[in-house]
Formats: sequence, structure tokens, C-alpha cells
Amino acid sequence: MSAKTKRSLLASPYIFWIILFTVVPFIMLLAYAFFNDSGALTGEYIAAIAEPVHLKALWLSIRLSILCTLICLVLSYPLALCMRSLHLGRRLIQTAIVIVPMWMNFVLRIMSWQLILSKNGILNTFLAALGLPPQDLGNSVYAIIIGMVYDYLPFMLLPIYNSVMTVGNDVLEAARDLGAEPLKVLVKIMLPLTMPGIVSGIIMVFTPALTTFAISDMLGGGKVMLIGNIIEQEFLSTMNWHLGSGLSLILMIFVLLGILLDPGE
Repeated sequence: MSAKTKRSLLASPYIFWIILFTVVPFIMLLAYAFFNDSGALTGEYIAAIAEPVHLKALWLSIRLSILCTLICLVLSYPLALCMRSLHLGRRLIQTAIVIVPMWMNFVLRIMSWQLILSKNGILNTFLAALGLPPQDLGNSVYAIIIGMVYDYLPFMLLPIYNSVMTVGNDVLEAARDLGAEPLKVLVKIMLPLTMPGIVSGIIMVFTPALTTFAISDMLGGGKVMLIGNIIEQEFLSTMNWHLGSGLSLILMIFVLLGILLDPGE
């Protein structure tokens, strides 16, 4: 048996997995999106995105995902630089600090924010103890943003941290020896060298943030409808898989556009 044949046999389980769980569902999505129950070709399910309720949900999803991505980027880059300067030893230790909280169940982590942000929650109890007015953040857009940033921050931090750690100290020391100020070192050297990590982080945060529905469902209390919530309802509540597939296809196109139009590409 040739080496090429052996490699093909070893790769066959992965190929089967991709076909079964990626290619086949995508073909089914296209079939539901472009054909009605009678089997006739139609574009009404794609055009349904133009309905006001769908456009409003899509636009809100785009705005929140962009805002979430920007907040994660602003928080992650300084944090990655601080982690680099701490010299905690092995990179595994610093990475574990970020990853370990993610081992907790996703639903439990989001439910904890419900307890914190609710009207009689931990935050307002703490503010009352300080004599400050309560903040009504529960079931609001602000609660959704907090939940999204909390959940997706590691996806921005880890690639940026890996890029920051690949920049050699000798490069930075050479820049300082040549008279470069700290801000210039950051802007002219560190940022360009770590741009691949920034781009990866942007993609890894923007994509799930745009398609999220669980966070908005739990922290929005059903009052804030994102496009992901509408798609979920079409599949699970109204059982209109054709409309759900059409909206999913449009959302998929926006995700691809976000990747292709990324400034780092």
C-alpha cells in the first residue's frame, strides 16, 4: 500500500465527518431556502429579509456585534501587553488563566449575569450599600452587550496574546536604543507585528456575536430581538424551516462579508 493511499485512508473519517455534518446540512439549508413545500423554486424566503421586523433585527445584530468586537479589542490588547510584561513563567500558565473560566457551562455563566444585573441583583445591592441609585440593566441591550463581551473576550485575547508573545524583546530593545518613544514603539512596531492576531481575534468575535441568540434570549428577557432569535423562532417555534433557512443564508452572507472586508485582509 502506497503512502498516498495510507494518507487517504487516514483522512477518510474526517472527510466523512465534514460531508455528513457540514456539506449535507448546507445543501439542506439551500434546499429549504430556495424551494417551497411543493418543490417549486422561489426567492420569497430570501426576500423576507427586507421585511421591517427582519431588517430591524439584522441591523441591531450588526451594530451589537461591531460594538462587542471593538470593546473586546480595546480590552484585550492592553491586557495581552500586561500579560507579556508579567513574566509569569510558562505561557501555559497565562493561557490557563484565560481558559479556565470558560470550562464552566455557558448557560451557567450567562445566568450568573442575570443574578448580577437584575433589579434586585448583586449590582444594585452593592450600589444601595454605597448610597448610589440603582441601575436597571436587566433585560436590556446593555445587559446583552455585557454578556457578549464577557463570553467572547477570550476569543479576542488568546490570538492577540499569542501574537504579542512572538515579538522578540531584541526588536523592542533595538527600537528603544534608536530613540523611539514607547508610544512610537507600540504604533510602529508592536501593532504591525501583531496584526495577524488582531485580525484573527476580530473574526473570532464578530462571527459568533453576529449570530448569537442564546445571550440575547437570556439577558434580553425576550424584549430585544436579534436576527439569531428570529431564526431560532422560525426553526423551533413556528416550524417554518423555509423562512428560517432563507434568513440563515442571508446571515451567512453577512458573516462572509465581515470576513472578506476585514481591514487586515
